[in-house]
Amino acid sequence: MSIVKGIHYLRKLNAANVPSALIEKGQSRVIDASLTLIRERAKLKGELLRALGGVKASASLLGVPLGHNSSFLQGPAFAPPRIREAIWCGSTNSSTEEGKELNDPRVLTDVGDVPIQEIRDCGVDDDRLMNIISESVKLVMEEHPLRPLVLGGDHSISFPVVRAVSEKLGGPVDILHLDAHPDIYDCFEGNKYSHASSFARIMEGGYARRLLQVGIRSITKEGREQGKRFGVEQYEMRTFSRDRQILENLKLGEGVKGVYISLDVDCLDPAFAPGVSHIEPGGLSFRDVLNILHNLQADVVAADVVEFNPQRDTVDGMTAMVAAKLVRELTAKISK
Repeated sequence: MSIVKGIHYLRKLNAANVPSALIEKGQSRVIDASLTLIRERAKLKGELLRALGGVKASASLLGVPLGHNSSFLQGPAFAPPRIREAIWCGSTNSSTEEGKELNDPRVLTDVGDVPIQEIRDCGVDDDRLMNIISESVKLVMEEHPLRPLVLGGDHSISFPVVRAVSEKLGGPVDILHLDAHPDIYDCFEGNKYSHASSFARIMEGGYARRLLQVGIRSITKEGREQGKRFGVEQYEMRTFSRDRQILENLKLGEGVKGVYISLDVDCLDPAFAPGVSHIEPGGLSFRDVLNILHNLQADVVAADVVEFNPQRDTVDGMTAMVAAKLVRELTAKISK
């Protein structure tokens, strides 16, 4: 049964006077089972790393295959397995550019996916779904030394992920956000959880002290006004040549709980990453992004890679490999 059919079927059940308590009880069982699997996988990986010893932080993949909050195409829901496949496909070795080995569990682990579509198929609304995503992230963070590296999904997932990271650490973080768009509309097309509104929710909640947005080249009047309202540091591509020196020498996180990196694949020029929903020419080169990441001085406590759309990728999976390399280099930044 498709997600839409499942939700419509539940509405018919409600209309047929099926007790709401019966439906809610079933939904709760599915949610509990979903969280249990993530909890136990994270616990196993955490126990392994603590037994190995000598690990301060290890990146742990958590997939959030959510696409329905996209304003255009919903293909990012299919991205997490494609990214994993590209990471381990064998076309390249397992070393990051700075020499960390991805096949070492002290560097990278994987706790699986939040079963977004299965949960939505039970009629769970977005308020509860965002809470489930947040709870999943917290379950990973409870198992020292795991740090969540989240695979989206559309950009709406950044709100519940950042919220969880901030709440778990007990204070705001600094955010480095690479994107063609600021995603800071108040309530895009009437959806407060739209992928175009995620950073408005983050800033409203007080989950970030500083928000730096890099790669911006599609921004409206509202985007600029919202940026000023929240004190966002917006670096547009039209001034990138002037800003490059600053962006390739960032030092973030002092006085807060750490740094969160949110990497929308469409921050890259479509020549490097055509497999995105919103193709926006004039973007960053892949090396521009790596220079920013490699030179960043920060304690990276969590990160996400979002908005890769496999349905728009090239036949040979070029953008999947690009997203995979971004994950690899973020892994190197997180692990220690």
